[in-house]
Amino acid sequence: MTPGGVPFVDAHVHLWDLSRHRYAWLTPPFADDGPNGNVSTIAATYLAADYAREAANWPVAGYVHVEAGADATQALDETSWLESLDDGPAGIVAFAALDHPDLDRLLRAQSAHRRVRGVRHIVNWHRDSRRTYTPRDVTGDEGWQRGFSMLADHNLSFDCQAYPGQFRRLASLFDRHPDIPVIVNHAGMGVEIDAQGAAEWRDGMIALAALPHVAVKISGLGFVWRPMDRSAALGRVRETIDFFGADRVLVASDFPTDRLFGSFDDVLGLIAEATVDLSDADRRAVWGGNANRLYRLGLSI
Repeated sequence: MTPGGVPFVDAHVHLWDLSRHRYAWLTPPFADDGPNGNVSTIAATYLAADYAREAANWPVAGYVHVEAGADATQALDETSWLESLDDGPAGIVAFAALDHPDLDRLLRAQSAHRRVRGVRHIVNWHRDSRRTYTPRDVTGDEGWQRGFSMLADHNLSFDCQAYPGQFRRLASLFDRHPDIPVIVNHAGMGVEIDAQGAAEWRDGMIALAALPHVAVKISGLGFVWRPMDRSAALGRVRETIDFFGADRVLVASDFPTDRLFGSFDDVLGLIAEATVDLSDADRRAVWGGNANRLYRLGLSI
């Protein structure tokens, strides 16, 4: 099922050349008990032509590249490489650690690249060592929060990948900086699906959605349900749209990472099914218009 023929601007894609950059998470030995599970099936070079092949059945008008976890010392080189690609992304969300002591210089260097629109610093922290991406929760650190505030000086948005237990603190921070657009990754990554976990996800998403400068990407549903619970995932997509409204929701493939959970057609087909009842205008916004606007891509769609 396609999104009714409307243009698709994929808001979250990763490319990597394993011969060029180092990715610790894509380097053996691989384990089954980390937050991504066993990634051995995607631990191979993935270029724009590979993405185009997997997305062939979808009307892709452009895509946004989100930093893919390269070694932090190679973050600027990753951006330069992406800028050099003739078939590269329309926009780039680059890496910068917001608690870096020389952050202003890093942000200046990243934003000098013409396609850079924002940064991502993954901050998912969880008490369960099998779920956490970071050794501790940096979002409460004064230095990290000060770094976040610096994004406005460089006209950069923030891609927020965190867990629901962190959302209320983050919402308070974001509320103090309405000049920094925020895009929540992977439908909020509500990986705990018992009653308490679902309530925490809802409460956190409602707190974020109350801020008009915060939007959300629909992707990464396989992080929650392994194997996929199609009915529950459809419900989560629809709830997310209800929270944020169709003008602040972006559809994204998260490929090739989401291939851990299904084919491109399966992953996007589920989202298409969940959005089939939207009006044509809302479907156009969710599938392409919002990404084009929020990432300032300038695509004619």
